[in-house]
Amino acid sequence: MRSFLQEVIDDIQKKEQDISQLTFILPSKRAGTFLKDILSHSIKQTLFAPDILSIEEFVEGLSHLSYASNTELLFEFYLVYKKLTSEPQQETFDQFSKWGQLLLQDFNEIDRYLIDPDHIFDYLKSIKEINHWSLSEEQTPYIKNYLAFWNRLKVYYKAFREALIQNKKGYQGLVYKEAVNGVTPYVLSNPGKKHIFIGFNALNKAEEHIIQELLQQDLASIYWDIDTTFINNPIHDAGLFIRQHLKSWRYFETNDMRWIGDNYRTEKNIHTIAVPKNIGQVKYIGQLLDSLPMSDLKKTAVVLGDETLLMPLLNSIPQKVEAINITMGLPLKSVPLASLFDLVFKIQKNHDNRLYYKDVVAVLSHASIQSVLTDETINYGNQIINHIQSNNIVTISVEKLKALAGTKHEIVGLLFQSWENNSDKAFTNLLQLILTLKAHLDIEKTKNLLALEYLYRFNQIFNELQHYNTKYNFISNSTTLYHLYKELLGNETLDFKGEPLQGLQIMGMLESRVLDFETVIISSVNEGILPAGKSSNSFIPYDVKLENGLPTFKEKDAVYTYHFYRLLQRAKNVYVIYNTEPDVLNGGEKSRFITQLQVENLHNIKHSIIVPKVEVAQKLPKVIKKTAGIMTRLQEIANSGFSPSSLTNYIRNPLDFYYQKVLRIQSFEDVEETVAANTMGSVIHQTLEDFYTPYKGQLLTEADLEKMKTLINGSVTHHFKEFYKEGDMTKGKNLIILEVAKRYISNFINKELETLKAGHEIKIIDLEKELDIAVEVPELDFKVRLKGTVDRIDEFNGTLRIIDYKTGKVNQGQVEIVDWEDITLDYNKYSKSFQVLAYAYMLSETEHLSNPVEAGVISFKNLQGDYFLKFGKKSAARSRDKDQTITKDTLDHFYEELKKLILEICDPEIDFIEKDVD
Repeated sequence: MRSFLQEVIDDIQKKEQDISQLTFILPSKRAGTFLKDILSHSIKQTLFAPDILSIEEFVEGLSHLSYASNTELLFEFYLVYKKLTSEPQQETFDQFSKWGQLLLQDFNEIDRYLIDPDHIFDYLKSIKEINHWSLSEEQTPYIKNYLAFWNRLKVYYKAFREALIQNKKGYQGLVYKEAVNGVTPYVLSNPGKKHIFIGFNALNKAEEHIIQELLQQDLASIYWDIDTTFINNPIHDAGLFIRQHLKSWRYFETNDMRWIGDNYRTEKNIHTIAVPKNIGQVKYIGQLLDSLPMSDLKKTAVVLGDETLLMPLLNSIPQKVEAINITMGLPLKSVPLASLFDLVFKIQKNHDNRLYYKDVVAVLSHASIQSVLTDETINYGNQIINHIQSNNIVTISVEKLKALAGTKHEIVGLLFQSWENNSDKAFTNLLQLILTLKAHLDIEKTKNLLALEYLYRFNQIFNELQHYNTKYNFISNSTTLYHLYKELLGNETLDFKGEPLQGLQIMGMLESRVLDFETVIISSVNEGILPAGKSSNSFIPYDVKLENGLPTFKEKDAVYTYHFYRLLQRAKNVYVIYNTEPDVLNGGEKSRFITQLQVENLHNIKHSIIVPKVEVAQKLPKVIKKTAGIMTRLQEIANSGFSPSSLTNYIRNPLDFYYQKVLRIQSFEDVEETVAANTMGSVIHQTLEDFYTPYKGQLLTEADLEKMKTLINGSVTHHFKEFYKEGDMTKGKNLIILEVAKRYISNFINKELETLKAGHEIKIIDLEKELDIAVEVPELDFKVRLKGTVDRIDEFNGTLRIIDYKTGKVNQGQVEIVDWEDITLDYNKYSKSFQVLAYAYMLSETEHLSNPVEAGVISFKNLQGDYFLKFGKKSAARSRDKDQTITKDTLDHFYEELKKLILEICDPEIDFIEKDVD
């Protein structure tokens, strides 16, 4: 394959031109690098290298202006705006920047296309005067301001242009417009200088004027890279611009166009590949590269339609690819450090010296901060996080954070202290934070080169913003700073350094201009990406753009159509990959480019649908074999005592029992922003224990219960502070939960009062009684104990009651059984029965129970009717007959089921098998 650049050089050599005296002008710097390489291989004698410039560099030289950055332009424009706008009507810099950026883009387009600014701004003003929404003859202040804005656009433009020219700077359009004025002096001062324009397509009016002027003066030649297939088809967008140039340029009235080739019709292997999701695309590209011969990789280009896929692609490149050259930059907003500064700005957003714990934990958990907060063996970041979680702190002060940070209090101060919405303090803090991070990374510099490079680029951004703020003093608060920082960050990239002419080439679509490859892999060929489709980031309406010859989305689509087809012209193998799972953010359905290739029917196109290999694996329950170590641990548990809750946990899911009791892994305790159910239960249990403890061994009286009601508010509040620690109970859901807990206790005491008033007697025997007994299991050669704490034991009209408090809702059916075997099989139905019977069994083993005994549950969510839900044994599921007395026979049956359960747990042949849990 002979590349387009090689063909150009060959043609110049045939004409025996002195290459050292030529000035080559190309669409990009990248193309210039490849041109130098071709020249080095094509020229046999020694000579001075010719000037090789990108079009932007050449135009800059003609204009005698230098390009200003977007940030500098915005500051300079606001300075002009303030001078021209009376103070009452002036917007803040933050408000201005939102529409100022848009207006700068329009200024740029107007100048690049050499449009008369007075004409277009007057035209816009007239449209707005006709279209505004007020129908009354007397215009309101809002209407007057609205129309005045459009009237001032012309004034803003002229003053801004003058200010920039005075400073010898400009936006791209202004530089191009001034370059047009500089062509004649340039021609006069360089009468014999020959220019070679190579590989252009879509030219703005300024570029057209400059090139045509040089062509007319016989100081230039131009080489186009277009194919007969596109130029001869009047509706093919790939040839749109060059057809227009061929028709409108006077130069082509007497000169032929060089060149119109016929490469597109040559035989090609074109594969269109449908792949689900973006990551699927880059993974497939990795497989594709792995399948290519090593010799082909040097002539291969991967063109990313969506440039955000660069990092996933780099992680998918096969190991056999030894050399990679990346033309595009890595967006700085994608590096890990960007998330840290986002978190730091988020901290400042609503800073009132009390910080939300999740924001604090997010910063302290960040990888860039974790190592900085480690001092020898102490990780102060984790120490602070643990303190927040263990003390249930929802909001925390900066002073408290610094006190917990020990020797690292200065770093914590930099991360969390308030900037007081002051930009100067923000810059001081941010730059000091960067220096602190750098000092830490410098300790092991060779390991942290990439992290230091990231840090250096962020340092550049904040220094640039600080420089402009020192010069203009427009950033008055941290919110404006954040918006500008995000704007600047979005345009910054980390450029890769490598050998540009070796190995696999990875680039964006625009970087592919003028370059040719035998194998081309193009990703994200979806509508909304390639081409980008309709978008209107402009104050100038579509019809006004058409009227004045400004480019619209149609022209922008035609630019990408040309680049897409130009990549295919000389290629032999083409892989066009698109995403089959489109969404709003990542483009739409497959691109019209693919459909167009199929309709043209010039090549044999192979279509494939690639889906990931997904093994349909049957979900098998986890199984834990009982090793000697596990059996030893089970003996320890048995000796110290099984609790009813641990046994019901085993019934529910043996794997949970294994994790919690055998491995002693506790569930992670996060901060309770809203009071958890178990916390509320603990408060209610503790409050009732406090209330009833003074009356142990006594008959309750109505006066006793009335006294308890007066203590509810203070006791519940006290215990919430005890269990909820530093959590806030003064507002929101927590306040509601506090009141619900008070209501539960009040309702319960009222029920007890109703019971006494109805003539019944209640005598408190014990509260929170700890029980611990030995269980005879002859089949085991080690001791087994059962232990637990029963909430309340009382006598009701002479009947002993064993009571378990439940803050959740329990129905009578949940404390009744039909078949004894079921009690250890179904957790949801019988766990409450198992627990109350376990307490009854333990109590019967420790004390002589002469009175009739009942066991059951008091549910604070179900205090209707007979609020004590008694355990009952039924003869059949639908039977109303049930025995609710705890007899020796009842306890014997329970003992048999308990023994079977303990034997199962301690049987080395029975594994811990996971159960499905709802």
